[in-house]
Amino acid sequence: MSVPVETLPAPPPVPRLHYAWVVVAVTFLVLLIGAGVRATPSVLIVPWEREFGWTAATISVGIALNIFLYGMIGPFAVAIIERFGLRTAVCCSLFVLAVGTAATSLMTAPWQMVLLWGIVVGSGSGMVANVLGATVAGRWFGKRRGLVVGLLTASSATGQLIFLPMLASLAVGSGWRSVSLLVAAVTLLLIPLAALLLRDRPADLGLPRYGETTITPTPVLTENPAVRALRGLRTGLKSKDFWLLSGTFFICGASTNGLIGTHLIPACIDHGIAEVTAAGLLAVMGICDLIGTTASGWLTDRFDSRKLLAWYYGLRGLSLIFLPYSFDLSFYGLSLFAVFYGLDWIATVPPTVQLAGKSFGEENAALMFGWIAAAHQIGAASAAWLAGMVRTDTGTYLGAFVSAGLLCLVAALMAGFVGRNPREPALRPLPT
Repeated sequence: MSVPVETLPAPPPVPRLHYAWVVVAVTFLVLLIGAGVRATPSVLIVPWEREFGWTAATISVGIALNIFLYGMIGPFAVAIIERFGLRTAVCCSLFVLAVGTAATSLMTAPWQMVLLWGIVVGSGSGMVANVLGATVAGRWFGKRRGLVVGLLTASSATGQLIFLPMLASLAVGSGWRSVSLLVAAVTLLLIPLAALLLRDRPADLGLPRYGETTITPTPVLTENPAVRALRGLRTGLKSKDFWLLSGTFFICGASTNGLIGTHLIPACIDHGIAEVTAAGLLAVMGICDLIGTTASGWLTDRFDSRKLLAWYYGLRGLSLIFLPYSFDLSFYGLSLFAVFYGLDWIATVPPTVQLAGKSFGEENAALMFGWIAAAHQIGAASAAWLAGMVRTDTGTYLGAFVSAGLLCLVAALMAGFVGRNPREPALRPLPT
C-alpha cells in the first residue's frame, strides 16, 4: 500500500535581477543630482557679485551654512528615513531642493540668498547625502554592501565635480538665473521616478536582502527621529572607535572638498592656469573618483577596512605634499596629480561605513555614519577657511597643502587603532 507523499508548496521564483539593483540605480541618480544642486553656488559667486554688488564674504555666509547643514542634517535624515520611510523622505527632500533652487531666481537681497541657498537647499541636500547611500546598502544588501556604498558615494562626489564646467558655461552664456531654473527643473522631474521605483525595504516586496535567503522583518519604529539621532550621538561620544573614525573623517573632509574642492582653482590661477582649465581638472577628478570609490567598495568586501583606510590616507597625504611642486612640472604634472588624487578622493567612505557597522551594529551603521560624516563637513569648513587665511598671510597655498598632507599621514596611523577595543557601547537594536 503506497503512502501519499505530501507536496510542499513551491518556493516563490527568484527574479533574475534583484530589485535591490533598481533601488540602487534610482538612488544613484538622486545622489548625483543632489550633489549637482549643492555644487551650483560655486559657479554663481562671480555673477552674484557683478549683478548685486555682494561681497565674497557675504555670499560665503550662505555657502558655509549650506555646507554645515549638509553635514549636520545627515544623522537626523537617517532617523527620519527610519520613521517615515525611504521613498517619502527622498521625494520630500527633492521637492524642497527644487522649490528652494527655483526661488533663488527671484532673490534680490543677501538675506534671501542665505535663507534659500543656505537653509532651504542645505537642509534638502543633507537629506540626500552619503547617509542615504549607506541606508540603502544596509537595507537592501546582505552581500556586496561595500561595493554598493562605494558606487553610491562616488555618484555624490562625482556629481559635485562633473557638473561644474557645464553649469559655468550656462551661467556665462544664458545668465545665472537659467542655471537655477534648469537645476530646479531636473530635480523636479526626478520626483516621479523616485516615487514610482523606490521601495523602503525588500520585505515590502516579499524579498530577502540581496545575497540572503530569509526575509528580514520590517522594524516598527515609533521613536522621535531627533531623539534617536541624539541618542546615537550620546552613544558615540562614549566610544573610542567613534572618536577615531570621526577624527579620520574630519581630516578626510579637510583634505578633499574643504581644501581641494574650494581652493584648487584659485591655486591654479596663482600659477597662471586658466579658470576653465582648472575647472576641467576638477571634472577629471570627479571621473576618477567614480572609478576609485567604486573600486574601494569592491575592496572593502574583501579586505581589512583598517588597512584600506591606512593606505588611502597615506597615499592622499603624499599626493598633497607633491601638489605644490606639480605646478612647476607644467600642466602635465598637475594632470598627474588630478588623476592620482581623484582615484582617492573619497575612497575612504566604504571602509568607514563598514567599520561603523562593526562597532555599533549593522542596523545602526547609517545613523552613526551620519554623525561621523558631520565631522567630515566640520573638517571641510575648517580647511576652507584656514587655507584662505594661509593664502592671505603668505601669498601661497604651500603651507595649506603640505599641512593637509601631513594630517592625512596622521589619519593613516589613527585608522590602525579602530576596532581594537571589543567593549564598546552599543545602541539599542531597532524593534521588529
